[in-house]
Amino acid sequence: MSASSAFNEEKMGSSSVGEAEYAYDPVSGKIFSSDYNRHDDLKEMLDSNKDSLKLEAMKRIVAMIARGKNASDLFPAVVKNVACKNIEVKKLVYVYLVRYAEEQQDLALLSISTFQRGLKDPNQLIRASALRVLSSIRVTIIVPIMMLAIKEAASDMSPYVRKTAAHAIPKLYSLDPEQKDQLIEVIEKLLADKTTLVAGSVVMAFEEVCPERIDLIHKNYRKLCNLLIDVEEWGQVVIINMLTRYARTQFLNPNLNESLLEDGGSGDKTFYGSDEDEDDDEKENKEKAEAAALAKRKPYVMDPDHRLLLRNTKPLLQSRNAAVVMAVAQLYFHLAPKAEVGVIAKALVRLLRSHSEVQFVVLQNVATMTIRRRGMFEPYLKSFYIRSTDPTLIKILKLEVLTNLANETNISTILREFQTYIKSMDKDFVAATIQAIGRCATNIGEVRDTCLNGLVQLLSNRDELVVAESVVVIKKLLQMQPEKHSDIIKHMAKLTDNIQVPMARASILWLIGEYCEHVPKIAPDVLRKMAKSFTYEEDIVKLQILNLAAKLYLTNSKQTKLLTQYVLNLAKYDQNYDIRDRARFIRQLIVPTEKSGALSKYAKKLFLALKPAPVLESPFKDRDHFQLGSLSHLLNAKAGGYQELPDWPEAAPDPSVRNVEVPEWTKCSSREKRKEKKVEKPFYSDSEGESGPTESADSETNSASASDSASDSEQSRSSSESEESDEGSESEEEKENKNKKKVVKKAVKESESEQSSEEENRKLEKKIKQQEKDSETVSDDEESDSESSQSTSEDSESEAEVKKKAPVSRTPPKPVKKEKKEMSLLDLDDFEPATSPQVTPISTLLSNSLVTDLEGLSLSDSVLAPSTITPSGTLKSYELLHRITGEGLSVEYCFGRQPFSPDANMVAVQLQFTNNSTSETKNLHMKDVKLQSGMRVKEFPEIELLPAGDTASAVMGIDFCDSTQAANLQLCTSTRKFFVSIQPPVGELMRPVFLTENEFKREQGQLMGMNELTEKLILDAKYRNEHAIVQRVTTAAHLSRVPCGSDNECRFAGRTVTSGSLVLVTVATGEEGVAQLTVNCEKMVIGTMLVKDILLALTQ
Repeated sequence: MSASSAFNEEKMGSSSVGEAEYAYDPVSGKIFSSDYNRHDDLKEMLDSNKDSLKLEAMKRIVAMIARGKNASDLFPAVVKNVACKNIEVKKLVYVYLVRYAEEQQDLALLSISTFQRGLKDPNQLIRASALRVLSSIRVTIIVPIMMLAIKEAASDMSPYVRKTAAHAIPKLYSLDPEQKDQLIEVIEKLLADKTTLVAGSVVMAFEEVCPERIDLIHKNYRKLCNLLIDVEEWGQVVIINMLTRYARTQFLNPNLNESLLEDGGSGDKTFYGSDEDEDDDEKENKEKAEAAALAKRKPYVMDPDHRLLLRNTKPLLQSRNAAVVMAVAQLYFHLAPKAEVGVIAKALVRLLRSHSEVQFVVLQNVATMTIRRRGMFEPYLKSFYIRSTDPTLIKILKLEVLTNLANETNISTILREFQTYIKSMDKDFVAATIQAIGRCATNIGEVRDTCLNGLVQLLSNRDELVVAESVVVIKKLLQMQPEKHSDIIKHMAKLTDNIQVPMARASILWLIGEYCEHVPKIAPDVLRKMAKSFTYEEDIVKLQILNLAAKLYLTNSKQTKLLTQYVLNLAKYDQNYDIRDRARFIRQLIVPTEKSGALSKYAKKLFLALKPAPVLESPFKDRDHFQLGSLSHLLNAKAGGYQELPDWPEAAPDPSVRNVEVPEWTKCSSREKRKEKKVEKPFYSDSEGESGPTESADSETNSASASDSASDSEQSRSSSESEESDEGSESEEEKENKNKKKVVKKAVKESESEQSSEEENRKLEKKIKQQEKDSETVSDDEESDSESSQSTSEDSESEAEVKKKAPVSRTPPKPVKKEKKEMSLLDLDDFEPATSPQVTPISTLLSNSLVTDLEGLSLSDSVLAPSTITPSGTLKSYELLHRITGEGLSVEYCFGRQPFSPDANMVAVQLQFTNNSTSETKNLHMKDVKLQSGMRVKEFPEIELLPAGDTASAVMGIDFCDSTQAANLQLCTSTRKFFVSIQPPVGELMRPVFLTENEFKREQGQLMGMNELTEKLILDAKYRNEHAIVQRVTTAAHLSRVPCGSDNECRFAGRTVTSGSLVLVTVATGEEGVAQLTVNCEKMVIGTMLVKDILLALTQ
């Protein structure tokens, strides 16, 4: 065997014995020789009659393309093989043609009939490849052929071919935009496709061709939401971005009422105080009009389709693809209620462990989010600490995030971090850190002096760049309180000899000139030194020397008159025309002559006017008008093809447009199935009415809109919601009553086989009617007494659902019914607030207690007793307002541990007002509530009169967002305003939940690792029996007792009020008072704080 053939085998490795070998001969590879013919061996192999040689040649050609080498000169040899019968060769030929069809259009056109035949090939891959090649030929002559091919492929049996047809649509549109109408028809047809393979591609085509045709999405909206989890990753990104814009046009803003309250409370004023021109009466009228508009506004009820989108996208936060996680994060940020946006924080922090490119994009978006929703990322503060291995861009972005997250509680740790960053060798990063310290100082007044002292210490740093940046930042900080810091100005004046950075020198000169009255002896000397070196200074410094000279001439002309004239003469002949013009301008202003105009009279006012302190703002402040995750947001400039995020509609569009008609036979079958399911469903199955529109996105709901098939129930659901949203007319009330009667009748018919007598059924109907009347009168009173809120509508919905399902649940025999009645009455006594002026509907208490009773039916009364009954004596009171501070009015508050009926996500806070003065107090109310991001408050009704020596009580609700941060409030009377704050112990942020022993163990098994905290302790002698442990733990935290088979263990369970995160506590006792406390909780911060509180309760 020759050397060439041996090499040939080594290169090819697939030529069998006895075959002619066509290979690359290394001897013939004379690149610089004139007779060099490229790819001759490949051309020979392609012309061969043997499929094995053709296949080998195509493999090598595709490999060349993959490595980035040019193989366009092989096009004629390759295109001849498009009609090859070998499927493997044909596939590779099409791969080649897709790459080069656009470059070699003339040769590709010669084989167009072969491509058309390929569209009829039995193999789906060949059909798809032929369409892909056809759409890659960018010649207008074949547009009709391409259109016909796309239409045929859109009806193909194979989803892969239909997907390729969707990919071809944007190519044809870019070649001939006049085909838009025909292409929209194809897109409409493909949007109705139910396969996950096609969904992402057709939405991409929709976005490219007709993004404004939102009507095409209506019928397919629910299907796209349900398919989303199974679509390929890049399809998910496209669909989520499209659905974000769709939702912004079809649903109401879930945070509208909160944003209106914030706007009404903050009342922004213009900088120059132009509001003074308006009369006080006009202001009052405006405020009254705003208040009336808020009162008239209907309570927000989330559209089921809006909830469907949020629920179906939430699982994608765990996707391995960073783009998918980012898409879901921007969707939640733009669409979700404030209480639910927090779920995206953990997913975004996870992405920070990825490559630096991904980190850069994620941090850009996080920096924008932290400006509007700071509370989301506060628990993950340490994830944004800077590593030495981070690139400079990442470091600066993390600095931005840390600065945005800084507040009074964490500023000390953040400043300690910044201190270490200043020692870095990366000069750009050090400069950014110093700027960040300056921003922290301006945003948080308490640390301003600390930051200023730290920056002054940096002035003695060896590194000139550090000193220069410090000078620039100090200059901005000193503008806020210059009179207090004349020593710093003197110290900076001495630095002019050493600092050479132009910006720093200019900043020092500006400070000395602006506050020359505070340093009257030093300022003229600085001007003398600057006059010496004037000709050698940079332009920015020369301009400040001129300003300094002018200001000193106006304030201290005796000492500086000659110096000023000297500087002005130097500037008159400077090379820079800006400096020459400034010198002439200043001379005419400060040295009045006969020719100088009226302006010279106002020279002092012009030069020595008070300047407002600069506001150090984040560079990401104005980026949120771009859609997060988009290229435009990343560049902070509108990129080509960017579509603006639409504003929320003022009125909700018709939700029935998303209902899909289903054939009659499917309707019948689905109705029968639903009837069967209704009989089998437990009493409390429909959790949507209980949890309301702000429930967590992963809560299970029985809304019919979540499924594609049950469209009939979707129509009824949407129509009933539209009835609720209208102002209640008599005809609608009659309809609702009829519906309720029908449900009762159905239930009675179904229970006739088990309950023999009809008299019982009649009694049942009467009871339900009576309950309906009671609840209607109570809800009417509530609506007239207080402004309409989101939670009242939720409660009324849950009551209606409980009433509708009550007959179905009461099918068991009489003894069980008696037990239920007794237990619900006990619960009524337990949960009835002692001092609550608000009227609580009996039906809501019934529904809540019934649910809890049914969940705990397996337990005995003795087990339930200690967990539900909280002794009133154990409630700890806290002082809200001292009688001296309140000028005779004292206020105490306590956490009554009662469910706050208007909103289940709020903690009920009982307030007790005592008037210790000799005069009466009028109009006690809350006003101008300033809260941390995410917190909400439901104020107590105004107390019109509190006579001297009397006490009054009220109940208010606060949503602390599962945080122990204080809610800052303003308590107002008719004459005074008092700033107060309510800070909850961590144990009051929970509500008890009933679990069986098995459920407790299962949930505890899922909350291991970082979610589990264990502490060993020695119990006090008084607390070594079981009763004492239960009492101390339930006093420290609002938890319920869980039954336990072991005598040495006490178990407790609860959920956080806002997010519903599970909290499990176990106290295991041993000999001689040794015990082990275990807390399992998703939220590690809450778990840590709860461990400390329970340890104190058991050891003190």
